[in-house]
Amino acid sequence: MPTQFNSPLYTSNHPTLDAGSVQILRASGALIIGKTVTTEFAATTIGSKTHNPHDPNRTPGGSSSGSGAVVADFQAPIALGTQTGGSVIRPGSYNGIYAFKPTWGSVTREGQKVYSLILDTLGWYGRSVADLELLADVFAIHDDAPAPTSAFELKGAKFAVLNTVVWPKIGSGGEAAFSKAADLLRNNGAEVEELSLPASLDDLPHWHATVLSSDGRTAFLPEYTVDNSQISSQLVGHVENAEKISRKAQLDAFDNIAAARPVVDEILGRYAAVITPSVPDEAPEGIGSTGSAAFCTMWTALHTPVVNVPGFVGSHGMPIGVSLVAPRYHDRHLLAVSKSLLWSPMLAAIMDARGQMIQYT
Repeated sequence: MPTQFNSPLYTSNHPTLDAGSVQILRASGALIIGKTVTTEFAATTIGSKTHNPHDPNRTPGGSSSGSGAVVADFQAPIALGTQTGGSVIRPGSYNGIYAFKPTWGSVTREGQKVYSLILDTLGWYGRSVADLELLADVFAIHDDAPAPTSAFELKGAKFAVLNTVVWPKIGSGGEAAFSKAADLLRNNGAEVEELSLPASLDDLPHWHATVLSSDGRTAFLPEYTVDNSQISSQLVGHVENAEKISRKAQLDAFDNIAAARPVVDEILGRYAAVITPSVPDEAPEGIGSTGSAAFCTMWTALHTPVVNVPGFVGSHGMPIGVSLVAPRYHDRHLLAVSKSLLWSPMLAAIMDARGQMIQYT
């Protein structure tokens, strides 16, 4: 199938081999029905031609805009996406579907265009946690601990709510969804406490941005060299180091994030899952921009698994999700916890609160 990266430099480009993830899916019996739209190289925040199926005047998010929209619109049951900032979780929230960003490195990225080797993560969308688990099985994602043999028991489980250092960016819809999620957990027997990360990690969003720009210098040099007039100013800026990021700053960001990962793993490991916003608010109007990834980038940098759980609505009736986060390589645990929300009274309360906007299979 044509793989054009939403770039004029790759018009009519037809690779001779599938990406590694698609090879696995084909060999496992999946029917590949098509490619979906992405932003330019799955890298820019300029909107694509895809609209949100709940309101065509609003963005479906990005960069995995087409993948999120095609699942929400019932054109496909499952779709792949990639996340370097918030490009799986954000469309999941905006489109009102389940989204899963596994632990970094859990799924091969062979055959994909690289943006950042230490951030790029392949994830996927579904209309249920069972859909997410199906692909986790296909991609052989397993924790060290044996898979649970029974449903996760929500009553008495310990959760934390974490608003993160970027909380000033939250909107009224995102704040209401976050608060309602915590209330629903408490009302259904879970223990919920407030959590703050150490102040030494407050620069995580800045470190992520530094890594992104630094890795972009390398990733888009080929296209820049061929014809820099055919790539966006954002990518030109990466290659030309428009932000004047020094090599020392680059190394500091790499090393600080690496040091932060085990610290955050230990904190997350104290809970069944940590609840945090997926997005500031419902999908913004217009398709010229893909919305804010502010609440996603730190988890991408930390390499942790994240599930967007849909179920809430904003002031305009548009979907809003919340994120469940766990330590690295606790992917199946996180999916089991997420699935427990399906079988508890919590889901019924969510569905009642959001109406019948989406019918889950």
